[in-house]
Amino acid sequence: MRQIVLDTETTGLEPSEGHRIIEVGAIELLNRRLTGRRFHQYLNPDREIDAAAVEIHGITNAMLEDKPRFADVAAQFLEFIEGAELLIHNAPFDVGFLNAELARAMSGGCALPVTVVEDYCTVQDTLKLARTLHPGQKNNLDALCRRYNIDNSQRVVHGALLDAEILADVYLAMTGGQTA
Repeated sequence: MRQIVLDTETTGLEPSEGHRIIEVGAIELLNRRLTGRRFHQYLNPDREIDAAAVEIHGITNAMLEDKPRFADVAAQFLEFIEGAELLIHNAPFDVGFLNAELARAMSGGCALPVTVVEDYCTVQDTLKLARTLHPGQKNNLDALCRRYNIDNSQRVVHGALLDAEILADVYLAMTGGQTA
């Protein structure tokens, strides 16, 4: 089974208000084992990043000036996730942004094979899974790291690739640990 653990960082909270993805981080699991394959890209959002968002992830507009737009890497991204099960903590948030970016890329003339991520792969929300396993408890990524004794000391600010790596460890622990 091929799974992709994915996270994004964004300019704000609402794709419907024009907020954009500024970082995508994804790592591959094959039969519950890390393969070393990853997709990581910073993106120029062509808009200002909300101050509250900068406080969360530390990414500034100046850092993204020379980065590609989502449309420039969309085909490569879709190739990476094709046919996999995406594992995303709070999946509706990230999938909403990914679908908004796909729609924007297609309306800008980018020829893509799909209009929404869900047509290209399946999605599992690890936050929903955690809430099922641990009802009434905190189930954010930091709380899950504490619960499953996973080192997240490098996580000073949110980062898509680092958070995907941490989530992979959390997911494997939540679902029975690593298999031989």
